[in-house]
Amino acid sequence: MRDQRRDGTSPHGNLPLELDAFVGRGTELAGLVRALDASRLVTVTGTGGVGKSRLAARAAARAAHRDGAWRVELAPLRDPEFVAYAVVEALGLTDHTTRPPREALLGHLAERELLLVLDGVEHLAEACAALVTDLLGRAPGLGVLAVGRRPLGVAGERLFPLAPLGENEAVELLTVRAAQRNRAYGDDGEARELCRRLDGIPLAIELAAGRLDVLSPGQVLERLDDRFRLLTGGDRSAPPRHRTLRTAIGWSHELCTPRERLLWARLSVFADRFDLDAAEYVCSGSGLAAEDVLDVLSALVAQSLLTVEETPAGVRYRMLATVRAYGADWLEATGDAARLRRRHRDWYVGLATWCELEWFSPRQSEVAARVDVELPNLRVALEYCLAEPAETHLGQYLAGCLWFHWVGCGRLSEGRRWLEQAVRLDAERTAGDRSRLKALWVLAHVAILQGDTVPALAALQECREEAERSSNATALAYAEHRTGCLALVSDDMPRAETLLRSALRRYREIGELNSNVLMGQVELAMTRAFQGDLPDAVRLCEDVRRVCEDHGERWVRAYALYVLAYAAWSDGDAAGARQLLTGCLDSAHDFRDLLGTVLAVELLALVTVAEDDPEEAAVLQGAAERMWPSVGLPLFGSAHYNAPHELCEATARERLGDERYEQCVRHGARLGLAEGVSRALRRPGVRASLPAPRRAGRGATAGAPTAKPAASPTRRGGETTG
Repeated sequence: MRDQRRDGTSPHGNLPLELDAFVGRGTELAGLVRALDASRLVTVTGTGGVGKSRLAARAAARAAHRDGAWRVELAPLRDPEFVAYAVVEALGLTDHTTRPPREALLGHLAERELLLVLDGVEHLAEACAALVTDLLGRAPGLGVLAVGRRPLGVAGERLFPLAPLGENEAVELLTVRAAQRNRAYGDDGEARELCRRLDGIPLAIELAAGRLDVLSPGQVLERLDDRFRLLTGGDRSAPPRHRTLRTAIGWSHELCTPRERLLWARLSVFADRFDLDAAEYVCSGSGLAAEDVLDVLSALVAQSLLTVEETPAGVRYRMLATVRAYGADWLEATGDAARLRRRHRDWYVGLATWCELEWFSPRQSEVAARVDVELPNLRVALEYCLAEPAETHLGQYLAGCLWFHWVGCGRLSEGRRWLEQAVRLDAERTAGDRSRLKALWVLAHVAILQGDTVPALAALQECREEAERSSNATALAYAEHRTGCLALVSDDMPRAETLLRSALRRYREIGELNSNVLMGQVELAMTRAFQGDLPDAVRLCEDVRRVCEDHGERWVRAYALYVLAYAAWSDGDAAGARQLLTGCLDSAHDFRDLLGTVLAVELLALVTVAEDDPEEAAVLQGAAERMWPSVGLPLFGSAHYNAPHELCEATARERLGDERYEQCVRHGARLGLAEGVSRALRRPGVRASLPAPRRAGRGATAGAPTAKPAASPTRRGGETTG
């Protein structure tokens, strides 16, 4: 599992920063905090727009949980199967194994004391209830704060119904929001009447406040009063406050210009955050020119119908779920929904194509951050393609195109789900299609990294046979490459070398050069190292390092540095090895590449014992031991991969004695991922004191290692670095 922070501090959650003042709710806030102290499962219920999410976030920030509070936003999800994935994502975890995300969560949460805030559970209540029941039953330190319009219906659930604001607090909210717009008004009575008419619903008041820069409260009230008379007699089955909110949103909709209404409806196709470029492409045309989108977008922001957020990938716009749902109804009514969904799909297929190309460039880190932010919309595009028979080839293309995200950014489990679904669809009709062939070799790549060799072999065989029938030289090269990768992790070095050399030759013949090709060369270097030819391995990796630096590629470069570090250690240059591994570990951790991270920590343990610090080496082995279950230990039982770890352990045990060695390993195993990485990198302030020895003395006199393992740059049961 992977924590998001890299500075050595314990992560304390991901609650959003509040961009404007939190008004009122003092009594409710105190009551919710008390409820969280008394119950492990609390569900805040209430009508849409009543302020459930805001109150829950504020209460979660005040609740006492050692490992922080973590918000999981469920509103963008449509598929119940993705609830567990969403929790994994919110916690910043990475799991390379084939186990379901629920099992990975259980392993991570078992020893932690944290609060999960599940926001927007109503449309996924059944899936959320099942997950919460399982997690609470097996993670004693876990608390859950659910937020939705209805309860989960789980045993032990404590309900916290949230009523609208009282009159004074509602007026205060209106006043504060008006002041933020540099607007003041003199008639407090009109403001009070407006808030009463809006039933004290915060979202409705926010929408009304969005008009106070051009209208007085009395003018807003006059126009809204007409709207209430017209609409509140409509849907008698809806709760009164729900009708009030829809009336307030509808009134806001009527006050919009035709172009603002049009853009509002069209923006509802986005699952979550979106940027200006996406809005201009997806929503322009038929009454709204692309060059006018920014002005109309700004008007919707000014009316509180959209919010603006700063993300790691830049500025993004966002529409509240209730506002989005209203826009979606209008979009369906216009008969334009299908066209907008196709445009949405086209934009995100194009984005994925661009990101795949730019992955092999100095913008690699930017690409990783952007796909992280855009993932909810990419999922919607994948769902659309894989649900429409005529779009199957695009779904296969998109799932394969995102290989760099599945493999390089720690999303193997989710990637495999999409890839398996894509290659199952319409297999007979799409056989030999370039998109299907790519999905097959990417699926094999993911399965190899998960240690699942049988489906990997099946996908590779199908890919190779179809590539040969269709004379697809590119797919044939990739199938051969990944077959060589599989031989590498299976300890068949001669066959791995033959296949990898052949694949690299095929790449040269077709002019292919990217991160995959360079990783193939690193893997070839490993076969040479495993067979005792370290100089050749160094030559191959120095070439990869040079090409990576020329192109700004950091992900493959990390693995090249790893092999070079092993060679430096073998030559007795511990300082040089440590410097190389620092660069390797920095990049791997940045990209959420858990495999690269744990391999670097393992080798740093070996370097540390060579630097005459066996206690710290044992601590690092303990830290790595905690990481390995999420990588898939013991995947292959490879003697080559196991040798460095065994040498480090044998040397440390000899110097420390069994009891002290095990004590240090246990100490390391208690470190979280961010803490373990920071400790391996020897960052200031993260090297905590070791526990005192239980007996005096050490097992043996410290000295340099007297033996080297068989040439092997990786670890027991580990995975290929491809």
